[in-house]
Amino acid sequence: MPKMKTHRGAAKRIKKTGSGKYKVAHANRNHILEKKTNKRKRHLRKSDILCAAEAKKIKVLLPYL
Repeated sequence: MPKMKTHRGAAKRIKKTGSGKYKVAHANRNHILEKKTNKRKRHLRKSDILCAAEAKKIKVLLPYL
């Protein structure tokens, strides 16, 4: 059986933490920032941890991460 391929788009956006959870950046931080409050933009800077349901899907995309 051939090796599974890593989904390169996902690999560039998702990192795995030491405890095995997946870390991603928040959405909505790229453009149309004038109407968003400073508080909202500040909170979007921090990374986010994916929930268990999403992590299962990511595991298929990133078999060797």
